[in-house]
Amino acid sequence: MDPRLLELLVCPVTRHPLSYDKAAQELVSPKARLAYPIRDGLPIMLESEARPLDAED
Repeated sequence: MDPRLLELLVCPVTRHPLSYDKAAQELVSPKARLAYPIRDGLPIMLESEARPLDAED
């Protein structure tokens, strides 16, 4: 994930910054408690594609 791209992307739900989880290949929104997948190097920034974070995530 390009760090410059990460600086530009925000959660579509909360409009807050995201963090990159390299191991899971996801962009994480702690505020929304959602993780957006990265497929073939492209972040999928759709709420319908995001997975909810568990309490332990």
